[in-house]
Amino acid sequence: MKAQRWMWIAWPAFLVAAVLEMIVFALVDPGDLHWAGNTLGLSRAAIYTLAFFVFWGVTMASSALTTLLAQSPFEVNRCPVPLDERPADCARGGTCC
Repeated sequence: MKAQRWMWIAWPAFLVAAVLEMIVFALVDPGDLHWAGNTLGLSRAAIYTLAFFVFWGVTMASSALTTLLAQSPFEVNRCPVPLDERPADCARGGTCC
């Protein structure tokens, strides 16, 4: 389930990052970019690569937040301890630790 959830986060973020990369660099020349008044000193390919990973990271954070907020109360509140290993004084009996 974790691998599937990871793909729910990574794959849409990858696609959106690719589209953002195309849109941004259709309008902005990487050679004209400056940071703190100085040119970046990186090749165009390096700027394209770094920008893609920044876009991908931001969109993955957005997808992860959406996935987190979409969890059901059962998924959030379930006890990770198996039934036969739970303490006898478990607060909610068989449903929680």
